[in-house]
Amino acid sequence: MLRYLPFLLVLALWIYAFIDCLNTPEEEVRGLPKVVWVIIILLFGEVLVGPVAWLVAGKVRHAPTGGATSAGSPRARQTEWVAPDDNPEFLKSLKDETARNEEKLLKDWEADLRRREDELKRRESGEEPTEG
Repeated sequence: MLRYLPFLLVLALWIYAFIDCLNTPEEEVRGLPKVVWVIIILLFGEVLVGPVAWLVAGKVRHAPTGGATSAGSPRARQTEWVAPDDNPEFLKSLKDETARNEEKLLKDWEADLRRREDELKRRESGEEPTEG
């Protein structure tokens, strides 16, 4: 089993470099066109020259600042996940929805109160038949 480990490590590095190259935007590729890097990775992957060359010289690497992702890069801002209780737009939509629901409930209560007041006035004025 141990004799297969070097082969598996080379294969893993080869696959990682290939997928990383395919997923990298064209503007972040250095030196050569992206297609040429893919060919280099595929042709020289067995001897690790292609994948190592890609990882060292093929891609623009950004040093993380202030955490695991660089919050200043446009790509990080697009994929940055914000919890709902930290998202101001979500909280504003909740407040708007809550305000609408409370306003509707208040109008319903006011209408019910007016109906009951009218009914009480009619009873007091004798419009309804008396019990008897």
